[in-house]
Amino acid sequence: MIRRVLPVRQLDRFFRAAQIGLVMTNANSFCAKFSPVLLSILRFAIALLFMQHGGQKLLGYPPGGHKFEHLADLLTLPGLSGILELLGGALVFVGFLTRPVAFILSGEMAVAYFKAHAPGGFWPVVNHGELAVVYCFVFLYFAAAGAGPLSVDGLLKKG
Repeated sequence: MIRRVLPVRQLDRFFRAAQIGLVMTNANSFCAKFSPVLLSILRFAIALLFMQHGGQKLLGYPPGGHKFEHLADLLTLPGLSGILELLGGALVFVGFLTRPVAFILSGEMAVAYFKAHAPGGFWPVVNHGELAVVYCFVFLYFAAAGAGPLSVDGLLKKG
């Protein structure tokens, strides 16, 4: 096996570039630098998608869902889920009280799966419960990982 040896001049340029941060010398350091920001971006996307379910139930927007017409309907299980989805999603979006709210939302999605979807069959793809399962585990991750740096929780932690 023949190894090609870099000339000293090229090696010297590489080490200088690595010292000032122009060369990614370790993929782990790159991932460690950006994973908290990506956590916040994931939180934004999931919360916006989740809030749409509550918006359909409570406000009739976006169109296509079932809107509650009477205040008494809010005291039912679907009404409570609409409140949790809209308000809990908003709290997760801004990153305020993210851990406890995400834990509650994770539990809500577990209940939603087992009450509404699991009776339709074992496999989530068959009983149309994939989204409930995904939300359940993503919110459980947020409960463990927190909100990330781009959040009210992150600002309160710094100050």
